Amino acid sequence: MNEVTETPTVEVVTETTEADAPTASQLEEEGDIAADYIEELLDIMDLDGDIEIDARAGRAYLSVTAGEDASLRVLSRPDTVNALQELTRIAVQTKTGSFSRLILDIGGSREARVSELSALVGKAVERIEGGADSAALPPMSSYERKLVHDIVAERGFSSESEGEGRDRHTVIRRA
Repeated sequence: MNEVTETPTVEVVTETTEADAPTASQLEEEGDIAADYIEELLDIMDLDGDIEIDARAGRAYLSVTAGEDASLRVLSRPDTVNALQELTRIAVQTKTGSFSRLILDIGGSREARVSELSALVGKAVERIEGGADSAALPPMSSYERKLVHDIVAERGFSSESEGEGRDRHTVIRRA
């Protein structure tokens, strides 16, 4: 009797290195696809906006600013921007076949969120300086957690992400 044995599959997960990072032309392509997608969306919604494409830290970065009217305010809410960013990433991935890490900013929402996160970190640091061992922040997206890690490091503290899925959050401690 023949016995069939299956070889277990092992998935190797590696960190992204500079060699894996997208090239300037790939980022430009992502930016162009994303800009076309956002432009179509704005046209459908009958909203006016100017789109600027940039590459920052290995990511395509799209910034949409209000044109002649300030009607983009409705789209600049954090949850709305995150949802539109995910839809735009899917549109880029569909066209390129590659995962996109692009960042979408509408009406300065990302800069405003960085200020909010900085204030949140400031309050957490105050709790730690007041005697707490650590301070946990509310759950947030991976991009926002990355921003928090950078802000925390600038202030001389350490941080790590804990939890899974929607509950993933950042915990701040003394360095």
